Amino acid sequence: MGMQPKVLATEAALALIEKLTAKYGPLLFHQSGGCCDGSSPMCYPVGELLIGDHDVLLGEIGNTPFYMSEAQYEYWKHTQLIIDVVPGRGGMFSLEGPEGVRFLTRSRLFTEE
Repeated sequence: MGMQPKVLATEAALALIEKLTAKYGPLLFHQSGGCCDGSSPMCYPVGELLIGDHDVLLGEIGNTPFYMSEAQYEYWKHTQLIIDVVPGRGGMFSLEGPEGVRFLTRSRLFTEE
């Protein structure tokens, strides 16, 4: 588990990150834990969302940091997140909304292998 990245992105997600970075500048992700936007990975311009002491940096996808709240991480720490893109509207505050697609988190459990 120590050598495997905690967060990965599909080719489609990496292409969308590249497109959004060209449009908005440096980005960051925060895995939403519910409330208004369900449990979607949310994409913001750097500086638009304040990262707090209780947020965990899981890694980077497309040179973009990916965070999750510490409390939520306790539930997800045994999984690897795979960020993908699917058609439709996602979180209303996330940058990909106007593109007609949304980021989606898939996961798989870490095993001993």
